[in-house]
Amino acid sequence: MQAKRPNKLHIKKGDTVIVMRGKDAPTRDKDGKMVYTKGRVIRVFPTEQRALVEGVNMVKKHSRPTQDNPQGGIIEQEAPIHLSNLMVEDPKSKEPTRIGYRTVEGKGGKQQKVRYAKKSGEVLDK
Repeated sequence: MQAKRPNKLHIKKGDTVIVMRGKDAPTRDKDGKMVYTKGRVIRVFPTEQRALVEGVNMVKKHSRPTQDNPQGGIIEQEAPIHLSNLMVEDPKSKEPTRIGYRTVEGKGGKQQKVRYAKKSGEVLDK
């Protein structure tokens, strides 16, 4: 059987994302302000609908002694998180925003499809 063709993703490598669900979900501080867990996307896995985010969804992995790591032991590393639990950070307000698509005039007068933040209207793809 052939692998399923991945859908279009709203998150790309290098985006700053905010975790909305799970153990790193937003919380409120003493003043009632939302505290978000943010991170940069290291890698995206389109077929699994998951992304690897820097400093988010940390898991402990037991490793055997190798030439690279002669000590072995327990290593903490990021685990992939489902894309439905992530939202892109708005460049202006630094809050979670949804993504929209629009065409703008690019290099040489060609039309180019870009992503924009629905909250502020700011273009994400430069």
